[in-house]
Amino acid sequence: MKICLLTYRGNMFCGGQGIYIYYLSREFQRLGHEVHVISGPPYPQLPEGVKLYKVKSQSAYVPKYHMGDRVGPMRNPVDLFEAAATRTGMYSEPLAFSLRAYDAIRKLHPRIKFDVVHDNQGLGYGLTLIKRHKLPLVATIHHPMALDRDSDFAQARNQIEKWRRWWFYSLYVPMQSFVGRRADRVITVSKCSAREIERLMGIPSSRIRVVYNGIDTDVFNNQDGLPKKSNSLIFVGNTEDRKKGIIYLLQAIKMLEKECPVKLTIIDGGAPEAQYVPALMQQINLNGRVTFARRLSGDDLVRWYSAADIAVVPSMFEGFGFPAAEAMACGIPVIAFSAGALPELVEDGKTGILVPPADVPKLAAAIKKLVENKELRCNMGKEARNRVLCKFNWQLAAKQIIDVYQEVL
Repeated sequence: MKICLLTYRGNMFCGGQGIYIYYLSREFQRLGHEVHVISGPPYPQLPEGVKLYKVKSQSAYVPKYHMGDRVGPMRNPVDLFEAAATRTGMYSEPLAFSLRAYDAIRKLHPRIKFDVVHDNQGLGYGLTLIKRHKLPLVATIHHPMALDRDSDFAQARNQIEKWRRWWFYSLYVPMQSFVGRRADRVITVSKCSAREIERLMGIPSSRIRVVYNGIDTDVFNNQDGLPKKSNSLIFVGNTEDRKKGIIYLLQAIKMLEKECPVKLTIIDGGAPEAQYVPALMQQINLNGRVTFARRLSGDDLVRWYSAADIAVVPSMFEGFGFPAAEAMACGIPVIAFSAGALPELVEDGKTGILVPPADVPKLAAAIKKLVENKELRCNMGKEARNRVLCKFNWQLAAKQIIDVYQEVL
């Protein structure tokens, strides 16, 4: 089978999109399929033998260290639109990418004869043009962007911020639903996301298929040589995203200050200049028991996981929950809110502890319970890795997605 994968951002260290494309392309190729990837910047590093086609960008949202991947002069209306829209705060990157990707497919398809086109979270209007070539279109939707929009609205401090948030999502949210309803099949990464896609995007469940993400367990494994830091917690995520629930974790640590002092390491993969958490730490006064580190590579992250006793994922919503699954693969128990897809990953009482969303006292109690019981932590850690090995692996994901392609064909 000749598979064309689309991703408007492809680098695996700038988000889950790149991780998804890298591992699926690798496993598709191992299964004997021919894989082509069309990507916008930051561009991916792909397995040998996978063909990469780069499309340029005029987006102001491309990280500064990838500015060289952007087009220099404005060459067409798409360039002009994207440059203007992103510089005024609109999320137009997926639309511009979809138009450039369609142009690439239009030129490549007569020669390559793709069997299927699989879009990863872009869902720009340009993808609907693929129907002209009678090509099946499969789309992965990790979660509906309407959830992000509603969360941002709730966090806005004044009307100006609300207007900016509305403008940012004004194009993409309706476009995601419009294009998603026209895909031949929609793949999503959890049962929770499937329910939200049906509810918020109007896509019938009969056209949605759940395929869990995988974890590279060769990379994410417990490095036994590293000494554990006593009473240590780890949080991985974008602290500027209020949905990640960092405020509840900091409040729980404060609550435990006298009876069970713990230390927290935050691995922040979000904005380079985080402001929300430093302000919270000053307000809550955690007396230097919280340290920051930037996520640089998989190896660095594995070392942080391996040195920690417990991973805490206090998210109010996760479409899948890579931080929870990565920690489990490294053999450490996870304390998480019973929100979003997290109950599908973490088995309460077996691989970790689930607590009600935003319940700070119960979160603090769960942390105290695991900190004080080494045997329980070790048993949960072993069960956590076994669960990832059995249920969340890329080989299984790739086979299930190929089944979806065959179903469409």
